Order: sequence, then structure tokens, then C-alpha cells
Amino acid sequence: MSAKPQANDWNPEAYARFRGLRLRPALDLLAQVGDLPAGDVVDLGCGNGAAAEALTARFGRRLVGVDASPTMLAVAEGYDAKIEADIATWAPESPPALIFSNAALQWLPDHPHLIPRLAGLLAKGGWLAVQMPMQSMAPSHRFLRDIAASMFPALFDFAGYQPPVQRAEDYCVWLRDLGEVNVWESLYVQQLAASDTLHPVQAFTRSTAMRPILEKLTEPEAEAFCARYDAALAAAYPLQADGTVLFPFRRVFFTVKV
Repeated sequence: MSAKPQANDWNPEAYARFRGLRLRPALDLLAQVGDLPAGDVVDLGCGNGAAAEALTARFGRRLVGVDASPTMLAVAEGYDAKIEADIATWAPESPPALIFSNAALQWLPDHPHLIPRLAGLLAKGGWLAVQMPMQSMAPSHRFLRDIAASMFPALFDFAGYQPPVQRAEDYCVWLRDLGEVNVWESLYVQQLAASDTLHPVQAFTRSTAMRPILEKLTEPEAEAFCARYDAALAAAYPLQADGTVLFPFRRVFFTVKV
């Protein structure tokens, strides 16, 4: 397997290998959304369409998928409309009943302004429902920054790094004046399947958190980086007897009904 991604865009096949683990938080989020007013359901940052079937089954109305990745949109199925757009600036043609975002907003900055902006796009009585990984300070993600900065200081400087996802309490503060707010965290102890070629945690992160680093490296640099990352992961996430790994993964959720 090549250490580098084949292109700067997302890889739907690599992302889909962990579809079940990534869909579970979406279903947990969906379970907390109540009745909707008239309007579309928007899957914001829809990726390859993992949540489309569940959203359609729950609400049975026009479903719009929005994502910045043309490659992901090309394989996403189950949408009445698909829109390629930057979430930071996207705006709907008419106020939607639900903006649902599963594991997408962590890629965008300035949440104190972004989140209220999205809530302000909703129809009266509409819902904003968001789930984001809260994993940036865990070994799986911290090692990426530490190793990259150590091996390639001319390319990576994380001295002023700030986690992209803030405390659950912060989102409560930013949203509480907008409507009915529900904020919570969940820790998923994921059992990752054994891999013949790399540590199971690297198999999980390479299609998401590793992408911004691998994109800046040459093939030999990427191979050296991945080997060192694998060694660090082996110490932090030891293999079980059957080759699997227990991988705790924290996520933050919130809903707001405006």
C-alpha cells in the first residue's frame, strides 16, 4: 500500500472501511432530533453519504447533501440534490428544517461564529444537529503533530496549536441564547480489526486526520513518517492477542431547536 494519498481530495473507499464505527455517532445524534417544521433536511458535510439512508428513513422528505469534496459527492447516494460547497460560506436557497452535520465541522475554524451562523439559516422551529470528533489531544492525533514537527520542522510547526473542537461547555454557551440546546459527550471504545500492513489505528486515521500531513510529504518521506507513527501507536495502543486494538474515541454532540 502506498503511504501517500493518491490525491488531495478525500478517498471514499478508505473512509468507507470504517463505515460502521463512523455511522454509530450519526445515529446517536439523530436519535436526539425531534419533530421538524416544513423544509428540507440538509446533510452538511455529507461525505460519501453514510447517513443518507437513516435521514430518509427518519424524516421521509427532500434530502440535500452538501460537501466540499467532488470525489465524495460522486459516490454519495440517496440524496434528492447534491451541492458542492464550502461549509464556511454555504447558504441554502430556502430555510431548511434540519441541518445535520456528522464529523465535518471540526475541519472548520471559528466555531463561535460558524455555529450560530448555521443555526441562523434554519426555518423557525428547525434543528441544528452536530457531532464532531474530540480526539485531537489523544495519542492517535497528538503523535501525528509531534512526529511531523520532529521529522520535518521546515514543513510543520504546531507550537501554537489549538484543538479545533472546544469543550462541550463552550458550545452550550455559544448556543444557549439561540433556542433549546442539548450538549453531551460520548466515549466510544472502538475495537479496530487487525491489519497485515500497518497498525489498526493508522488504518483508521490515514483517511482523515493523517491526510493534511501526508499531502505535504514525498513518497519516501511519507513512508518514513508512517513507520515512525506505527511504532508510537504500538506503544500507546497495544495489539490484543487476536491482532485487534481497543481504540477509545471521544466525540462531542449538540442539538439546538431554534
